[in-house]
Amino acid sequence: MVSSSHWLASGAAMAMLERGGNAFDAVAAAVFTLQVVEPHQSGPGGDMVLIFAGAEESSAHVLCGQGPAPATATIGAFHALGLELVPGSGLLPATVPGATPALLTLLRDHGTLRLGEVLEPAIGYARAGYPLGSAAAQTMAAMSEVFTTHWPTSAAIYPARPHEGSRFTNEPLARMYERLVREAEGVGTCRATQLDAALSVWSQGFVAEAIDGFARRPVPDATGTRHSGFLSGQDIADWAPAYEAAVSVDFRGHTVCKPAAWSQGPVLLQQLKLLEPFELVPGTEEYVHLVVEAAKLAFADREAWYGDVPDVPLPELLSETYAAQRRVLLGESASLELRPGSPGGRTPRLPGLTATAAHRTSDVTTAEPTLGTASVGRRGTGATGGDTVHVDVVDRWGTMVAAMPSGGWLQSSPVIPELGFALGNRLQMTWLQEGLASSLMPGRRPRTTLSPTLVLQGGRPVLACGSPGGDQQDQWQLLFLLRRLTGNRSLQGAMEAPVFHSAHFPGSFYPRLARPGQLVAEERLGSRVLAQLATRGHEVVSAPDWSLGRMCAVGRAPEGLLTAAADPRGGLSYATGR
Repeated sequence: MVSSSHWLASGAAMAMLERGGNAFDAVAAAVFTLQVVEPHQSGPGGDMVLIFAGAEESSAHVLCGQGPAPATATIGAFHALGLELVPGSGLLPATVPGATPALLTLLRDHGTLRLGEVLEPAIGYARAGYPLGSAAAQTMAAMSEVFTTHWPTSAAIYPARPHEGSRFTNEPLARMYERLVREAEGVGTCRATQLDAALSVWSQGFVAEAIDGFARRPVPDATGTRHSGFLSGQDIADWAPAYEAAVSVDFRGHTVCKPAAWSQGPVLLQQLKLLEPFELVPGTEEYVHLVVEAAKLAFADREAWYGDVPDVPLPELLSETYAAQRRVLLGESASLELRPGSPGGRTPRLPGLTATAAHRTSDVTTAEPTLGTASVGRRGTGATGGDTVHVDVVDRWGTMVAAMPSGGWLQSSPVIPELGFALGNRLQMTWLQEGLASSLMPGRRPRTTLSPTLVLQGGRPVLACGSPGGDQQDQWQLLFLLRRLTGNRSLQGAMEAPVFHSAHFPGSFYPRLARPGQLVAEERLGSRVLAQLATRGHEVVSAPDWSLGRMCAVGRAPEGLLTAAADPRGGLSYATGR
């Protein structure tokens, strides 16, 4: 069974399963396809976080495809440029591209099919074309002036006046994939050796060489100035994706697993711990208020404590003792403060810029892809154009995988002409302030928003899920999980319920805006409920119905029945299987 955020990617994954491949082959084919068919959401130069478990495994594993900051990307270097924030576009915010090396590593270690087979759908769509979705067409149109005026290499790839359904091709990207396969196959017939060769070609061969050369050329970015990048070929050669254990909490008979605190993943676990003792009745005003207030506390801890550092007090943050201390802050009225806790008696420290965010603005090249997300977008609408992509797969053996790729989207930086893709901009999630868990430091991963979920029950994986959405990912996934795990709703029913989220805390994307007290909710939550929430002090922003989130999920019942579901929001997600 497969669920992904684009129907062509779901078809590519299913094709791998029908050839006899496993869940890892299928996920890789889907992600490669998504790099082609949703270029405004992700690309080969972006990032990926993946979580998985074998059919009989009682724990989950994470493969980190979030690349680190380049060796020369220091706080001092940005300050020397007169910057107080890492910009959201151009070459300055580029990290080491991690998505594609992670896919190659996954295939080498866990897949069964050859790289050429797995890349076949992506190459075909890049060369022969595919019908543009409305969001992709709108993003290309919004960026057309930037492309023609400032980023001519992107103008050579992306049409100036695209429309939904028009055929789009990317021949340079097809050639890049083909060369990767050709050079990998040139080392011999052993599948593992070929994939090792593909990794070397990426990190030390023509891909790294092209990136190194392009990053040295100044280009206009969100600062309004031309800058070259810090990323070098040596940075790419020095890094490799890594496996690590997932972190988890138990919640009502299930074990919910996430990436560690170099991602925002544990905020979902903290929210579950805060909410566990309560009677949760979805759709009521009391339920929405409680969930939003719990999110504010968890995300305040994210701001104070999460990052790619060795001393994140995660055991304390996920403990029942700490959750009990924090629950007393869940009052009857909406909190308008950012209130991190003191796990283990430590003193929290917040970024100094959180109090001065109101004067900062974004443009079409910055923040989340396609812009319009409620945390940084059009105030008063709550509209979201979506961002990122997602894939879930469970195979015939019960192995379950959830992948969250993002970055390297078409609006992040100019296309590298020899490769057909752009670099990512995840470094904007770091702070240019010393001493924070998420401060910029060479070799350190930015605290990524990418956060897939895997659920175990009885020592086996039973659910994999995720939703694009930046800072909203672990709020929208929470709503889905609460309905599924406490209300026993079907996968499809759980994701089709009305959705809401808080924009109270600083956003992860430039310009790092916060909206204290803001609660964004789909209108079909009901006018009465929304009015009651406003009475409690929430700044309620009504979003159009069916506009928040793009959940995907696959499941496995105890008797072995496999299921999948895809969110109707966005109109492109698709679940399939047989």
